[in-house]
Amino acid sequence: MKEETHFGYSRVSPEEKTQKVRQVFESVADNYDIMNDLMSMGLHRLWKKFAMQIAAVRNNQKVLDLAGGTGDLAADLSKRVGSQGHVVLCDINGSMLAKGRERMVDRGLVKNLSYVQANAECLPFKDNTFDCITMAFGLRNVTYKDKCLASAYQKLKPAGKFLVLEFSKPHALLRPAYDTYSFSVLPWLGKTIARDEASYRYLAESIRMHPDQETLREMFSEAGFDRCRYVNMTGGIVAAHIGYKY
Repeated sequence: MKEETHFGYSRVSPEEKTQKVRQVFESVADNYDIMNDLMSMGLHRLWKKFAMQIAAVRNNQKVLDLAGGTGDLAADLSKRVGSQGHVVLCDINGSMLAKGRERMVDRGLVKNLSYVQANAECLPFKDNTFDCITMAFGLRNVTYKDKCLASAYQKLKPAGKFLVLEFSKPHALLRPAYDTYSFSVLPWLGKTIARDEASYRYLAESIRMHPDQETLREMFSEAGFDRCRYVNMTGGIVAAHIGYKY
């Protein structure tokens, strides 16, 4: 039987999903930052700031930012690792990576940053390379999440950490309002601001298909990570997951 996976609520082949996800982010790249602010009412900035506190990246470290998009985390990480450290901004989508590089150059962040277009499931780096790997709002778009976790584990140095910031399963009391917002307001914003209702409907669906907090914590453990934990934010709408390589 032909292998299938999910693209939002649809069932497609793994190859189709990779292509469709690429098309979504090529479509939203130009409006990605303003839509993030509108969709989250600015909360995504606080979520990312808190995630950076958990990551606790230090001076001189080497960090990989997976699915780094337009570079929100990479910009912060670049400042934290200092001139002797290094940050690799990595994304599978060339349009998003180009936007990220453009933003970093505009900010004058060029000396300790590099850019790699790659699939998070099979990272093209030597094993035991990075002190920390971060991934914000990208894991749910990966076809084989277990391969992504395993690849990240391989590329971390011993005692390194993997931090994933992702939408998750909110508290039961929030779900009715959250569903209404996700499937009515978000597509409307996509249609009105970005002229792309379908992509933002997919984003809402992809959140619902993503593993919940406990399931993802177990997936971290199965990939070999130790001391796996998560921290809920905004009633569980978003969770920061972290695991260590030992």
